[in-house]
Amino acid sequence: MSEANRVIDSPTHRFTKNNMFESLSERLERSFKILKGEGKISEINVAETLKDVRKALLDADVNYKTAKTFTDTVKAKAMGMDVIHSLKPQQLMVKVVHDELTALMGGTHSDLQLTGSPSVVLMAGLQGSGKTTFTGKLGNLLKNKKGRKPLLVACDVYRPAAIEQLKVLGEQLSIPVYAELESKDPVKIALNAIAQAKKAGNDVVIVDTAGRLAVDETMMNEIAAIKTAINPHEILFVVDSMTGQDAVNTAKEFNERLDFTGVVLTKLDGDTRGGAALSIRSVVEKPIKFVGIGEKMDALDVFHPSRMADRILGMGDIVSLVEKAQEQYDEEEARKISKKIAQNQFGFDDFYNQIQQIKKMGNMKDLVAMIPGVGKALKDVDIKDDAFKHIEAIIQSMTPLERSNPQLLNGSRKQRIANGSGTTIQEVNRLIKQFEDMRKMMRMVQNNRGKLPFKRR
Repeated sequence: MSEANRVIDSPTHRFTKNNMFESLSERLERSFKILKGEGKISEINVAETLKDVRKALLDADVNYKTAKTFTDTVKAKAMGMDVIHSLKPQQLMVKVVHDELTALMGGTHSDLQLTGSPSVVLMAGLQGSGKTTFTGKLGNLLKNKKGRKPLLVACDVYRPAAIEQLKVLGEQLSIPVYAELESKDPVKIALNAIAQAKKAGNDVVIVDTAGRLAVDETMMNEIAAIKTAINPHEILFVVDSMTGQDAVNTAKEFNERLDFTGVVLTKLDGDTRGGAALSIRSVVEKPIKFVGIGEKMDALDVFHPSRMADRILGMGDIVSLVEKAQEQYDEEEARKISKKIAQNQFGFDDFYNQIQQIKKMGNMKDLVAMIPGVGKALKDVDIKDDAFKHIEAIIQSMTPLERSNPQLLNGSRKQRIANGSGTTIQEVNRLIKQFEDMRKMMRMVQNNRGKLPFKRR
């Protein structure tokens, strides 16, 4: 192990990072500054920049061969490009690196192939990788976003806790779970589960399997036997992204035996250098299909290489942010709100409901990080998930009449609200002012909509 890697591995360093690619993002940004002020791309300044880029990738625990191939490709492409007048060499290099990062991680996102009746998805991976949790998350995504009827199958016959965990998740998500507590034959359990799914009308069967602390022959033989018996449409290798290069090595071994169809990276919100995400695709040549980004059952993202490249380079991910917003978008509610704004009837109840919609979108700091430029500016700011707590408390301390008619809020009412919400009268006044400013802006936007030259017809 290099000296650089030993430093990176120190506990002090590990606990200073907030998310997966923070350190890599900062290092790449510093690398590109080498080109700042340069009038043109030259072999010397490119070589210097890429030397730093390669070191940043290696420090992020990217596979050495992958890092070398990556920087060689970037150099060849950068040297072969003319600097467009509107672009500076630094900007051009960022574009080339972005394109190559995207290609390195697969280029485009890869959908699940669910063509069977029922479609069968087999989970594989080491113990502790997050297979059982991901099984629940995938079931939840397929049920709520794809309109599917999943059946979760408990085939970990060695850990009763795993069966119980899957049952709890199934109950929590209102998804049926198939288990045979007395059986020690995972092949038979899986076959019986598929038969049950056909009877009950479940169109997707997700099979959770046993993992061990390390790859061993018994484990591989067992999961290979399950694969042969049930002939799954998808085999997903679930790997803890915090294990770095070990994740890549484990992926190679599993792929040689199972020829899996896709990779799931879990714990991407954790404290890790991110090398697995950048290496695994090029080493095993299988697409990363999903990334787990938290403990909650909806904390699961479809993997988009281009968007991940955006995040690594500190460009944000506005597309994912819009998608998250659209998931919570209620067209009927939007029409009601629009009417209220037009009639100047938008009150605190409506404002409160809007806050609840935002909260459903996910972790606040993750959402902010998706806004281009903002995530970088606020990377050291602690944005808590309870950021709306005081606002909610103030609104809840108002009477229904006050929430509908904010103009009624005089001095004595404000003092009562402050006392009831555990805040100060200054905070109450600040919220009322912000609310009134927001109302004015919403009305102005709505009134101007009809005057815009690109109005939809």
